[in-house]
Amino acid sequence: MVSRPMRDLQRVLRTVAEKDVFICLIGESGSGKDVIARYIHELSPRRSMPFAPINCAAIPEALFESELFGHERGAFTGANQLMRGKIEAASGGSLFLDEIGELPLGMQAKFLRFLENRRFSRVGGTKKIDADVRPICATHHPLDEEVRRGTFRADLFYRIQVITLTVPPLRDRRADIAPLIDQFLAELGARHRTELPRINRAATAALRGYHWPGNIRELRNVLEQLCLMRAGKVVRPSDLPRAIQSGSTGGPAANDSAPTTFEVSLDQPLDETIDRILEATLVLEKGNRMRAARRLRIGLRTIQRRLKSSSS
Repeated sequence: MVSRPMRDLQRVLRTVAEKDVFICLIGESGSGKDVIARYIHELSPRRSMPFAPINCAAIPEALFESELFGHERGAFTGANQLMRGKIEAASGGSLFLDEIGELPLGMQAKFLRFLENRRFSRVGGTKKIDADVRPICATHHPLDEEVRRGTFRADLFYRIQVITLTVPPLRDRRADIAPLIDQFLAELGARHRTELPRINRAATAALRGYHWPGNIRELRNVLEQLCLMRAGKVVRPSDLPRAIQSGSTGGPAANDSAPTTFEVSLDQPLDETIDRILEATLVLEKGNRMRAARRLRIGLRTIQRRLKSSSS
């Protein structure tokens, strides 16, 4: 990255990554904390060992212990075989706990116990297993607020606050937007096997001037839609989402996953336009038609009928 805030952060990271200490990353949703965590791992002496991420906000509380510590065969209904958890998978390497503030209180005590002695037992087992991992965690807001509310244990809070680093939001490092555009377009063009859109200077200036409440994640979503809907074509400011055209800072909050929506030009047949919008939305939702329907604010049956019609 070329921005001053990111150069300063990288300088600190190169120093602390070599030390086997707990690092806590604080930054807005979508600001790239997962990328920074992997960067820390790659700079550390553990780089040749596994990097195991776990999103604490995405796992149901009833399944969390099994995800973290694993389980023995027959430990509960449906446990038909032994499963090694994230801690065991990361042994020798780095364990990344994204959104650690969402870790259930009961699991916080068990995780703290593991941090103290680096030993654990799988669910349904009694054997103690040693695991040498380097923990890295991330949160989108300071954990001391959760401690005051009683939703995060003070003893775990003090245990993980060895090195705390703030990942700046994209609006505070606008010099990184142009290199990120080039990086994402190359990745997305290869992924979707499409000719890259050509973003002209005015459109690039509009992208650099936007507030990006959804940070890097929002930028990547916008570029993915451009790769699908403007493949091989010149992208002008009028081809960008309305909020970016106007330079608006409104729209989704930083933790809202709703995408920036496109104004579609009908200079092509209507059916083709509808199909491309649907295709792009399904890509963003990884093929999940129900989520695509919610995102487009249309009925699931409408999507099913459209897909059936376009394939016939």
